[in-house]
Amino acid sequence: MRLEGKTTIVTGAASGFGRGIAQTYIREGAKVAVVDRNGEGARAVAEELGPNAIALTCDVSKGDQVEAAVRQTLDAFGRLDIVVNNAGWTNPNRPLMETDEDTFRKIYDINVLSIFHMTKTCVPIWRDQGGGVMLNVGSTAGIRPRPGLTWYNSSKGAVNLMTKSLAVELAPEGIRVCGIAPVMGVTGLLEQFMGVPDTPENRQRFIATIPLGRLSEPQDIANAALYLASDEAQFITGVILEVDGGRTI
Repeated sequence: MRLEGKTTIVTGAASGFGRGIAQTYIREGAKVAVVDRNGEGARAVAEELGPNAIALTCDVSKGDQVEAAVRQTLDAFGRLDIVVNNAGWTNPNRPLMETDEDTFRKIYDINVLSIFHMTKTCVPIWRDQGGGVMLNVGSTAGIRPRPGLTWYNSSKGAVNLMTKSLAVELAPEGIRVCGIAPVMGVTGLLEQFMGVPDTPENRQRFIATIPLGRLSEPQDIANAALYLASDEAQFITGVILEVDGGRTI
């Protein structure tokens, strides 16, 4: 098993990509803290995953809650090897002037500020341990932006660049930081990404821009997260792995 003996945190793990990553990590021998603002959903996933998973309720935009989640993970499992910053949010697909400031702040708080909080909390732990891995789930929206999602696109551009900068600064201490850039996927945010109306015809028009001809699935993202977190990727840092069926070519 490729993550045997590793302890992990996956945020936004009550559904979608995060749930798929948590399932795959458990299958590959890891212990997993299923972290989500939706505590009931996190508990349901942890119960499904079995004794090597715990559920933690956490709003990742709040530094004190991130610190508490990390501390609870250490209390439960004794160490922390891998963090996947997967939790995310978007504005509904609409003209940029129609997004208000509260929505803008929520996007940046969940997509960007959360990584600041996790970094400030985890880096001292990894320095003491002699290394660790952080994976940040960005998006192809931060590479090839679409109209109607300007504020979301920019937040994911920030995630992508933050990942590279963290990787450069932390590499001398044995801390690897990589990113995953999924194309639009079959998750709970799909309708917001598509815009109104989300019709089969509109969905097919977007799929036509993906050379491999489909949306991403949670398992696609989980497979990438497994590789980047594993020792097989021990000489890889700072990459943004595009899991996109060729959309950003």
